[in-house]
Amino acid sequence: MKKLLFLGACAAVLAMSANAGVDKGQKLYLKACKSCHGNGVKGAAMNTQAGWDKAFANGAKTLIDKHQKDPKAAPYFNGAFKGHAGDLHDFLKEYGSDSGNVPACG
Repeated sequence: MKKLLFLGACAAVLAMSANAGVDKGQKLYLKACKSCHGNGVKGAAMNTQAGWDKAFANGAKTLIDKHQKDPKAAPYFNGAFKGHAGDLHDFLKEYGSDSGNVPACG
C-alpha cells in the first residue's frame, strides 16, 4: 500500500512539473507575443505540434530568423527569448492546431 501511495505521489509531482513549462510559457506568450500574434488560442494554432517542434529545432533558428526584420520583435529574440524558448515551446506545442487542447488565456 505504501508503494502504491508513493508511486501516486511521484506521478502527481511529475505531472505538475511537466505542466510548469506550459504554464510559464503561457505567461511568457501573453507578455511577449500577444501584441503581434493575438491571444494564446490564436497564436498556438498558427502551427501544428510537429510544426512547433520544427520551429524550435536548432535553438529555434527558424523563429529567430523570421523575427529579425521586425524592429519590435528583434530585441526580444536577440536577448531574453533564449532563456524562454523551452517554456514557450512547451506552451505552443501543448496547444498546437492539431492538439485538441485549448488554452484558457485571453
